[in-house]
This record gives sequence, structure tokens and C-alpha cells, in this order.
Amino acid sequence: MLTSLVTGGAGFIGSHLVESLLADGRRVVVLDDLSTGCAANLDAVRNHPNLHIVLDSVTNEDRLGRLVDEADEVYHLAAVVGVRLVLEEPARTVATNCGPVESLLRRLAARPKPLFLASTSEVYGKNPKTPLAEDDDLVLGPTHRVRWVYACSKATDEYLALAAHQRTGLPVVVGRFFNVVGPRQVGRYGMVLPRFVDQALGGGPLVVHDDGRQVRCFAHVADVTGGVRRLMACPGAAGRVFNLGSDVPVSIRELAETVVRLVDPALEIEHVPYERAFGTGFEDIRCRVPDLTRVRQTIDYRPTRTLEDVVREVIAWRRSLVHVSP
Repeated sequence: MLTSLVTGGAGFIGSHLVESLLADGRRVVVLDDLSTGCAANLDAVRNHPNLHIVLDSVTNEDRLGRLVDEADEVYHLAAVVGVRLVLEEPARTVATNCGPVESLLRRLAARPKPLFLASTSEVYGKNPKTPLAEDDDLVLGPTHRVRWVYACSKATDEYLALAAHQRTGLPVVVGRFFNVVGPRQVGRYGMVLPRFVDQALGGGPLVVHDDGRQVRCFAHVADVTGGVRRLMACPGAAGRVFNLGSDVPVSIRELAETVVRLVDPALEIEHVPYERAFGTGFEDIRCRVPDLTRVRQTIDYRPTRTLEDVVREVIAWRRSLVHVSP
């Protein structure tokens, strides 16, 4: 039986990946300190005989190394996530996002095994190109703007992993996630869809930052984790970077309007300046749409859920929760 190590396996994306791996007959080891993940995310599989949960930080190099040695493949999803948390704790962001990747690569240098490295669309920074392809330039803002530290840390991880592949042949796949959404995602760290849903179920108003014309693409977590699994199984994916998400654009205002329509058309939408939400000098990206040509050509990746499907599912999930305040 193959053993898969999933760092950050109690997180939003990680928990869905864990369920998929278990359903495929894998033994799964989860490493998570529950700093942003949640034990309840694994409730559906908690008693699965092939699941082992280790409560520890991914920055514990000794523990991480032992778990890597015992695994046949590694999915590295653990990271500091969410705009608000990054702004509040930039030093923690760098330490958590970069140190463990260095540790992983040192351990795998001696005993190479497949590694999936979760990255982010944030690495494209302020590149205005639409759509964004994997070989496009990364355009980051100045270092005194803390907003860019997350993108910089994840780009550094990519450089390190791809260098390891070039140097040793390490079979690493880098996936850049574009606005992954679905059940179990929470809004407390700035994720927009669960924040809108919580505000709507709480009676509103829905708070839209700036003019709401920012454009994003939202993909269901099951589509994305399915893509991750297929990339890891594809020999031609090793040593390459892939955009993962949806390429159907929607404005943030339109997203808010969709949530309002599906919860209560009488709800109000309020626009708030970035300065009030995140402080002076915050920069946002007006448009971020992925070019999915590479991943389609490699594994015939095609998202199956529409945005309305995803929004309905998130609303239903939040309504199903008991004793959870919006």
C-alpha cells in the first residue's frame, strides 16, 4: 500500500485531497498544527484505518524528515494563507512557507520521491497580462509593501524545487492555485466567497472592497485536487509548473450579487475602500485569469462545476453547520 504524506492535510484544500487519496486505497499521513487548518475538516475520515494524523508544525524539521522517509510521495500544502494573516504576520509567513521546503528538498536529495508543491497565482504579482501563462514574468511590488511577502515566499519555493529537479531529477510538480473554493473554506483570513456567504447568512451587508470590478476565476476544490492527483500520476508533469483553477472570469461585485441572489435578494452590498479593510498602501490586482493550456495538454484538465454550483454548495454547507456563527 502506498503511503502519501500530506502537509497541511487538515486545511481546506488538504482535507479534500486526503479524502481523495484514502478513497483511492492509499495510506495517508497528515502533518498539521491546526494553526489555520481545523480538525473538524477530517471528521468524515477520522476513523479511517489508513489515516494517521500527526499534530505538529511543518517547521519541526526532525518530525518532517521522519515522515518524509516513511512516505512514498509527498503533497506539500502547509503554508501561511490568506491576505489578512499575511499582512499581520509577515515574518511567520516567510518562515512557514520557505523553511520547510528547504527541509523537504534536503531530505529528498538523498532519497528522491514524487513531490507536489502547492504554489499560488499570487506569484504573478502585478503582471497585467490576461490570461497568465506559467512562463510569464512575475512582477512583484516593493519590499516595504508587506502584501507581497506571500508571493515572494512562494516564488522562492518554486525556484528551490525546480532547481532540485534540474540538479537531481527530483520528480516535483508545482501547482499554482487560482482562487480555489468550496465547503470547509473559511473567511476569517480574507477568502472572499466564504466571507460573502457568512455575511449573507448573517443578514448582510456583503462588504466588497473598492469598486468590485476586480476580476477573478473560482474553481471547485474537487476539480483542483483531482488535477493535482492526475499531475502526480503523469510522468510528463515532473519538473514543470501548472496553473490550476478555472478560467471563467467574474468580477467580485458579480460574485457578491450571485450570493445575494441565492440567499436573499433583499440583502445590501456595501463598498469599502482598501485602506479601511487592510490599511494604507494596500495593492490589489485588477484582473487575474489563468491560461490553462499547459495543464489541459498534459492531463486534459477540465473543471466540471460552474460558479453558481460552487456558491450553492458553499451556502448549503454553511447552513448545515450547527453552533457556527456567521
